[in-house]
Amino acid sequence: MIDDTIVIPSGPIRADTDTVSTIRQVPGGSAANTAAWLAALGADVSFVGAVHRADVDRHRAALPGVDARLQPSDTPTGAIIVLVQGSERAMLTDRGANADLDFDAIPDGLIGDHVHLTGHAMAASDGSAFARFIGRAKDAGATVSVSPGSVAYIDALGPDRFAAVIAGADVLIASAAEAEALAFAPPSATLVLTQGADGVIVDGAHVPAVTAPAAVDPTGAGDAFCAGFLARWSVDRDAVAAAREGAAVAARAVGMIGARPAQPK
Repeated sequence: MIDDTIVIPSGPIRADTDTVSTIRQVPGGSAANTAAWLAALGADVSFVGAVHRADVDRHRAALPGVDARLQPSDTPTGAIIVLVQGSERAMLTDRGANADLDFDAIPDGLIGDHVHLTGHAMAASDGSAFARFIGRAKDAGATVSVSPGSVAYIDALGPDRFAAVIAGADVLIASAAEAEALAFAPPSATLVLTQGADGVIVDGAHVPAVTAPAAVDPTGAGDAFCAGFLARWSVDRDAVAAAREGAAVAARAVGMIGARPAQPK
């Protein structure tokens, strides 16, 4: 889990003076964002994450419709500053309590038909716990998808080790930059290559992006894509149809500030 601070400057950032900006503080975190979108799409979804113990109730309330199993930590909840400049972002990240996430403490009973994991959950580790959990999920009969989440995590672990850790995945959803850094996907995985405004390539087919009526903030568009993709893929494993649904949900995401669907009032 992450507390996002989204900063959208009104123009070029000026040094040593004020730049008028839109600033919003919203809940975030890649896997949590995907869980929120899945719930909004009507899926039955559970989420496991780690936050400071004082933030457990606040972050659970920020995931309506999600069975949120939050592990309390004495470490401050993770935080990120997202600087949005057009279609590009710069992200300054403090992982905080996310580093305390305990995969081995997740009960077997929480593993459902499908498990979605992001590379954020193995940052600053050797990936062993991540790999063990993939193994547990497969042993339980679940399918597994992985989204690397950031080139930085692949670089930190090394592409060979990263690929070995995610070797059991059935679906790899990666940006073009992440796929290039990884160099190769697990041979058994369906590779879903997201290319932003250039759409998606999956199973040899190109799926065009869906143009948002008014693009406001690209934060979490990839997480929303994952939700749309998985909601459709879980029905009949049609990856091309799933990519189309993912593109449609991603277009909804970029039309609002923050990475999650609007909460019901």
